[in-house]
Amino acid sequence: MNSTEEITNKKFDFKLFFKKILMGLKYFKDNAISFPLYILAHPLKGFDEFKRDKKGKMWVALFLLFSLIILNIAKYALTGFVVSNVKVTSLNTFKEISTILLVVVVLTISNWSVTTLFDGKGKMKEIFMMICYCLYPLVWSKFFGLIVSNVVSENEKAIYSLVIGLGIFLMCYMGLLGLISIHEYGLLKCVLSILGTAIAAMIIFFIGILAFDLFQKLFGFAYTIYREISLRYFMVNTTGFIGGIL
Repeated sequence: MNSTEEITNKKFDFKLFFKKILMGLKYFKDNAISFPLYILAHPLKGFDEFKRDKKGKMWVALFLLFSLIILNIAKYALTGFVVSNVKVTSLNTFKEISTILLVVVVLTISNWSVTTLFDGKGKMKEIFMMICYCLYPLVWSKFFGLIVSNVVSENEKAIYSLVIGLGIFLMCYMGLLGLISIHEYGLLKCVLSILGTAIAAMIIFFIGILAFDLFQKLFGFAYTIYREISLRYFMVNTTGFIGGIL
């Protein structure tokens, strides 16, 4: 009797399982779809709740960031031939991933360094998350762009450009109002901070390029010395071995 009860108790509860799945999907929808859409519709109020009420989630920011990366990679294979100007053979996955990550990270550091001087209220984590949330319209525009690119004709290519252009415009629109809300700036101060961010980003990229070039030269110099020493050591040992035989 006891064993029968134990087997009954150990039966898988499908009802509870599906209930948890539905709850998880609702949580995902509320945080990754509905709230970014709410920010897009009401940017100042939305970003205020994003910051003050801690409604912004790091996992959502990363989800949007990696969604953009995946869509950028997918365009090589899934974009319609009418609008496609890239080839699958030219795909460099590492380059696609590193480019987007590098741009987002550099913009985050640049904006944080500049707004610290301009008495900005945003923390580095909040700036990073805000930038990623601003990718929301671009992610959707690229997704719909893939679909549109496969149904438009040669004379309708402008529709594809319109979809992508709208996503870029809304991303910039969210970014501008996001900076105003996150840092508690006025419009003029926000524009000045954006100019400062652009200058700081260019400086960081310039220093990065110089550092990379210096590293390449140092590596090349070290490798040349290593080859020279190896060849000399090999020649000395070979000469001694041959001399011993003779």
